[in-house]
Amino acid sequence: MQFKKTVAALACLAGMVAPGWAADLTPVGTWQTTTGESRYAVSFCGDGTELCAKLTWLRADARTPENLALLNKLVVQGADRAGQNKWRGTVRYEGQSVQGSVTLVSGNQMQLSGCKLIACKKVGLVRI
Repeated sequence: MQFKKTVAALACLAGMVAPGWAADLTPVGTWQTTTGESRYAVSFCGDGTELCAKLTWLRADARTPENLALLNKLVVQGADRAGQNKWRGTVRYEGQSVQGSVTLVSGNQMQLSGCKLIACKKVGLVRI
């Protein structure tokens, strides 16, 4: 279940990030959850104004059949800037909409906040 929540939070990330941030603070790169269970490649996609996140790695204990089905696939995409180093968006994930925000705390730390109905979660990511 933790992995699903992480992917939902990442869905928020890809649904929220767009170009226009300071050159030293960019979400483009490889990120890992602070719990170390999964890694994501975040890059520009679509017409170049959207950001996508592809699940690229799973820790052994997160390698469930459901999670393995997402490995090496885009789990999120889309983007809208909401302020300096902050983005917001809505992304479709497994047939449902997830809303949230991402804040680049530093060049190597990102905080994701996402809500699905009334359940909200924060997830930390670190650049690797």
